Amino acid sequence: MKFGFSAPFRGPLSNPRDIQTIAEAAERFGYDTLTVADHIVVPSTIGANYPYSEDGEFAWTTDGSTDCMEQFTLLAWLSAVTSTVRLLTSVIVVPHRNPLFMAKSLATTDQLSGGRVTVGCGAGWMREEFEALNITDFDARGRVTDEYIQVMKELWTKGRASFHGEFIDFTDVAADPKPVQQPHPPIWIGGESMPAIRRTAALGDTWYPFGSNPKFRMDTIETFAVRRDKLFAEAERLDRDPASIGLAYNCSFHNEDAQTHIDGGRLLFTGSPEERAEDIAQLETAGVSTMIINVTSNNLSHMLERVESFSSDVIALLV
Repeated sequence: MKFGFSAPFRGPLSNPRDIQTIAEAAERFGYDTLTVADHIVVPSTIGANYPYSEDGEFAWTTDGSTDCMEQFTLLAWLSAVTSTVRLLTSVIVVPHRNPLFMAKSLATTDQLSGGRVTVGCGAGWMREEFEALNITDFDARGRVTDEYIQVMKELWTKGRASFHGEFIDFTDVAADPKPVQQPHPPIWIGGESMPAIRRTAALGDTWYPFGSNPKFRMDTIETFAVRRDKLFAEAERLDRDPASIGLAYNCSFHNEDAQTHIDGGRLLFTGSPEERAEDIAQLETAGVSTMIINVTSNNLSHMLERVESFSSDVIALLV
């Protein structure tokens, strides 16, 4: 099992010195991945449809803090201050940017980082952000996402690329340099719904669900396995070998203190090092090879302590 966590991109630690200190700690303590989140603007009024909270409320609008660094810029900056850790977009809201720009920018960062970019993709959830950006129709975001991923693959893998789709149309263009990673950087598809599962089977290298979506609860090994099997069935429907799809898992509810599951009992991935290590071993048995954990804190010393203790107390038990 490989592990990663989110680099600060908002709040008091989202400054060059602290981000670099945390990124260096990730490499020093043996983490595989740093993630970078994505919002371009945050409207002041947002409907209660955030997928990863029980009540649908988005914490940024309730805690009064809407600052956030731009994802592609931070990704490139992290490539310059690290040397081994992979850099995961977690996730790009794919419809928010032109796919020709995304292909160029991500290939550039892959070149600059020596081939360490992983492209996490999602369709987005915030209608108000789509409307503020004056981009593609929010209700078409799934189709846009699928097409934009196809466009990026075309640009990364063809010397002269052409594409004629519903949203993008171009003929005989070059987008060099290509990524270091061939045929292209790994594409992780975020999301837990059936559209996300179908997108993974059709276009993704790895499925990357978040365990905290109350509509598709995957906070037990059993509920994760149920949706994993839906993915495998969809892959087989497309004549794709399910074994060709990697499995990752984002665990925002990871905690050193035991939490209570909504149905009672200890919540998975919370509690003592031994309890968490056993949970992780079960997730690995279910096929997951990379786990993104929550070690976030607004205090630098506390976050560094969490980064180190997970490595020394939990990862050490899995070796």
